[in-house]
Amino acid sequence: MQQYAPVPTALDALPALPQEFTGRADDLAFILGVLDPERPGDGPAVAVLSGWGGVGKTTLAYAAGHAAQQRGWFTGVLLVDLRGYDPHPAQAEDALEALLRSLGVRPEHLPPPGAGREVLYRSQLNAREAAGERLLVVADNASALAQVQPLLPPGHHGMIVTSRDALAGLGRMRTVNRLQPEDAVALLKAALKKNDPDDVRVEENPGAAERVVLACGCLPLALQITSALLAQDPGQPLSERAEALSQVEGVLDGLSDGHRSLRAMFDQSLERLSPQEQDLFRLLSLNPGPDIATPAAAVLADQPQPAAERLLGRLAASHLIDRNPAVRGRWQMHDLLRAYAHEQAEAVKARGRDPRRRYDQAHTRLVNHYIQHAEAADTHFHPPGSVVSSRFGDREQALRWFDAERENLIATTHTTPQAGLDLGFALGRYLAWRRRLQDLLVVRSLALDACRTLNDTRNEASAWNNLGNALRELRRFDEALHAHETARTLFQQTGDSHSEAGAWNNLGGALQELRRFDDALHAHETARTLHQQTGDTHGEASAWNNLGGALQRLRRFDDALHAHETARTLHQQTGDIHGEAGAWNNLGGALQELRRFHDAVNAHETARTLYQQIGDTHDEADAWDSLGFTLKELQRYDEAVRAHETALALRQRAEDTHGQATAWNNLGLTLQEMGRFDDAQDAHETARTLYQQTGDTHGQAMTWNNLGTAYRGLGRFEEAGAAGRRAVAMLVEAEDWFRAGEGWGELAVTLTAAGADPGQVRDAWSKSAAAYARVGADEEAAASRAHTDNPEILEE
Repeated sequence: MQQYAPVPTALDALPALPQEFTGRADDLAFILGVLDPERPGDGPAVAVLSGWGGVGKTTLAYAAGHAAQQRGWFTGVLLVDLRGYDPHPAQAEDALEALLRSLGVRPEHLPPPGAGREVLYRSQLNAREAAGERLLVVADNASALAQVQPLLPPGHHGMIVTSRDALAGLGRMRTVNRLQPEDAVALLKAALKKNDPDDVRVEENPGAAERVVLACGCLPLALQITSALLAQDPGQPLSERAEALSQVEGVLDGLSDGHRSLRAMFDQSLERLSPQEQDLFRLLSLNPGPDIATPAAAVLADQPQPAAERLLGRLAASHLIDRNPAVRGRWQMHDLLRAYAHEQAEAVKARGRDPRRRYDQAHTRLVNHYIQHAEAADTHFHPPGSVVSSRFGDREQALRWFDAERENLIATTHTTPQAGLDLGFALGRYLAWRRRLQDLLVVRSLALDACRTLNDTRNEASAWNNLGNALRELRRFDEALHAHETARTLFQQTGDSHSEAGAWNNLGGALQELRRFDDALHAHETARTLHQQTGDTHGEASAWNNLGGALQRLRRFDDALHAHETARTLHQQTGDIHGEAGAWNNLGGALQELRRFHDAVNAHETARTLYQQIGDTHDEADAWDSLGFTLKELQRYDEAVRAHETALALRQRAEDTHGQATAWNNLGLTLQEMGRFDDAQDAHETARTLYQQTGDTHGQAMTWNNLGTAYRGLGRFEEAGAAGRRAVAMLVEAEDWFRAGEGWGELAVTLTAAGADPGQVRDAWSKSAAAYARVGADEEAAASRAHTDNPEILEE
């Protein structure tokens, strides 16, 4: 099996404890009792901490992790923030990716979201256990069981989960309550002395200190904010601070200690800011996503960017927002403070029409900022010859902006119908490029909904067409077919022949996936004709290329060759490198079928190089995979293996589950040719699992057939026969008669090798011949009939 160079791991993720951490002895004893490797019973070493936001669950989890490591119970710690109470919480698949990276798995080796990623996570932890390691996983800020359950570590590893909700069914539960007053006073004292060792206000007036911590609800977050305010005003007596706090009624919704207000802490923090700083703090609640960039904040505040950056810096110094530790120039707000900022903004808007109009205008400015930048970035993904916005220097710069703002942009699509429409169109090409297919489906659906809401009949047909493409990428082919048919009909009704051609072309793609090849051929021919009539050379080239694909499926390889050559020439004329690369790759497929393998290698290598030039790693993987298949036919097996492994790595990076299945399946075929049947079996079984995840029954059938030949190579004839029978049953059901003919032939060879009854062998060869005959494969049918007369002949 392929071996990879060691990758650095990140198993020391616990931050240092703040020096003011105090108390929590009972809570720590409970958690350590759960994590103790010598604990009685067989229950999981999972502690689930729940309680108010700001009560100190995260710091407590860190403290328990440090204490457990000091006892030698764990060799490392993995930390993941699930952002459970953000507008868009982290999904389990994203958390698994972060954990796998921390475990040293390279990005290109990460499985796509789904069962494969969870399996790899567990296997990595099992391997660590086998090596004598024990890891602690800290899953912070969870809001749902579904976020955490896939992260539960196997074996004797441990886990701490923090959440505001009581998440039952994960492990031993513990409610984290407020600090005891004496511990809260100790925290306040330590925090003040951290800022100034000579600060003696707590010692001088312990009664006032107690009133301060009670006014804070003995919540660590509130105490930390208060100590920061006191440090900024070293002359303020604690009695004055306590009096000011006790005069404010109410608490943030859902976070009440029964008689004191956390809101008072936030109010006091806000009061110390300048009016401009206060205004920006409230405005930040209008941002729909999890963080904001400085330019967007400047638009929101209607301020020059340098002035906005200074205001943001002051808010960060007051601990009302935080600098994003991973990306400079981006700012984020704790969820409690976000709720408070929203509440404050609503209070200002309630003062009258003018404040309400001002906040509405700020929100509109921000939404327009996102839309305008997204539309400008999108121009860098348009076909060659299109007008490109100068707002971004090149596609790479546009990609970086899209990547940084993706969550904000998707959140913005939900704000208004117009935003859903504009961003639903502007984000599509980027999301498809990055293979963020679920996000793609969401924004395409929102765009269609917006068209209906806004009665926008002009864009509705395009929205249907775009939705069909998203559905096809997700292999929801019946729904894609309906979407493209609807788009075609709407374009016909409006007399838009150019767009109708595009809908016909996309409709043909869906029909091909549904194995309705004659209908697909008609659709692509119609698209080609319409594009010729409207003078759209680029569209015509695309139609020719897809027409060639349908012709290949119909085994009309000479016609397919002509179609792909025509597409290639037209794409070259328009300067469309991406389209030309696709034509070259499909041309290579036709040349393979015509047994012109050296020409096919050249075609696939050309396609690969062109894809590399434009940075399209997804389609580059297709070219590598096709190249590997052709190299196998030339018996250049080592090169073929490298090609398939390269394709696999690229598809893992792109999270393309279906493409990975294809690469694994093709790799298995090459390994069989090399006599490496054990490795081939593993490859085909992996491919079968991935095809099952994507719902591709035809791909599963092909993999079952290949598994049968691998089992046969291992002398496991009973399993080979079972796999072969399952393959032909599925291929017959799919009405893929050519592949069914191949499958029956492979089954006949397996039966012969197993010494089966000659009658069974003749029956398999007979069914092979009949299947070939149904699609006019006369040469193959004749060969199978010859075996019917002499079933002991075996072919390589």
